Amino acid sequence: MADHRITTARGSLFVRDWGESTDAAPIILLHDSLGCVALWRDFGDHLAARTRRRVIAYDRAGFGQSDAYAGHLPLDFLYTECRETLPPILAALNVGEFVLFGHSVGGEMSVAGAADFGARCVAVISESAQIFPEDRINEGIRAALPALVPGRPQYERLKKYHGEKTDWVLSSWIDNWLDPAFTLDLTDHMKKVRCPVLALHGDLDEFGSTAQAKHLCDHVAGPAQLHVMRDCGHVPHRDRPGEILETVAAFLA
Repeated sequence: MADHRITTARGSLFVRDWGESTDAAPIILLHDSLGCVALWRDFGDHLAARTRRRVIAYDRAGFGQSDAYAGHLPLDFLYTECRETLPPILAALNVGEFVLFGHSVGGEMSVAGAADFGARCVAVISESAQIFPEDRINEGIRAALPALVPGRPQYERLKKYHGEKTDWVLSSWIDNWLDPAFTLDLTDHMKKVRCPVLALHGDLDEFGSTAQAKHLCDHVAGPAQLHVMRDCGHVPHRDRPGEILETVAAFLA
């Protein structure tokens, strides 16, 4: 495992790198709305070992150990993240082709990124992604609000990872997703995704039904595989790591 600081137009970003470079395209992990590299815990290490691929994760600007984000996160952030942030990371780590693996909002980012990078993205793995508007998304956010205030355990836990940026991180999730002007429409991006896609989703996901993953599989231009986990919520890589690792390894093989 190696840690890096990489300079981008959005400031200095924290990047963690597991495994060794091989001929196989490395896997780029894209974290969720409240996540960061540290919250992947040991998943990146196990993923590298199980797939025998290099695995790279980074803290988006404003999250974890990366520099603070100047101003509010724009409403189109999920469509522009990969396009604007990945090039300097890929260049600094000498990465050519790659696999995008995104959790939650990172799943949406992986779809948009695959559309933007074309053949350079050789596969997409979306985990618990929200692909189209659904009542359960906003209902899940509103249900989480009471636990996300200073003094409550979940807030203090987030503060351990995001420090003084915690309120900005929460605002970037809550305020943006609940903003009436926020749009969730990946239709044009899905039409451009020709690489293989694996859509992972728990049947008890509190932020989106399994119809989200099925919609992705039905609308990408390339081959797609749906994998639904029984009795599983929004974070399968934490709650069902063995099943995720086996499914991903078989897909990439």
